[in-house]
Amino acid sequence: MKQNSARQFGITLGLFAAFALWTAAICRIDVRAIGPEGTSVGFAAWNGAVHRLTGVHMTLYTVTDWLGLVPVGIGLGFAVLGLIQLIRRRSLLRVDFSILVLGVFYLLMLAAYLFFEGYVINYRPVLIEGRLEASYPSSTTILVLCVIPTAMLQLRGRLRSPRLRGAALWSLAVFGAAMVLGRLISGVHWCTDILGAVLLCAGLDMLYVSVCGLRSARPAQTSRRDCVSRTLRSGL
Repeated sequence: MKQNSARQFGITLGLFAAFALWTAAICRIDVRAIGPEGTSVGFAAWNGAVHRLTGVHMTLYTVTDWLGLVPVGIGLGFAVLGLIQLIRRRSLLRVDFSILVLGVFYLLMLAAYLFFEGYVINYRPVLIEGRLEASYPSSTTILVLCVIPTAMLQLRGRLRSPRLRGAALWSLAVFGAAMVLGRLISGVHWCTDILGAVLLCAGLDMLYVSVCGLRSARPAQTSRRDCVSRTLRSGL
């Protein structure tokens, strides 16, 4: 268990390092002013080529914007679940550990969003309502790829019906993939913005898995100690 936990945290650190290196590369490699109002972006040749290929589809942008309310609703649902547990069990420590970790996870996601809103790496390839907006990493992609995978992990352990569980997990997976693809095709982000969000979310999601795994290892250790104790008592 300890080796598995160490491996998970190692993967987490590796993903965060990959995101940091990717961000640094965007700030330094092939940076040119190809955006609106002379704004610059890294990997300009690649980003420009993908943007010309996809074009701009504001209807798709609007649809994916509104569908962003789905992960918001899912997050609120788990918040309500945690509140119900707190009221019924009358102690924060009795709330499911994975729900508590999920709450902290959502705060980290929000912190990442606010940080990159204030520290702008690059701007969108199009003006939104006549204004420049921060584009890296894609905030909608962050929302989807943080909430949907963690919701799938939660539901996998909470839904008892195999059919209902399978339908829910497949629906969430398809929704998440469609949202990320739709955001790319809409043309309101550079390709590197989407990839940056994917790397960041992979690190955050793996951090969630790693921390939850710390608690899941304890019952097994406790049960082994209890087994030894019972054996000793029976022997005596």
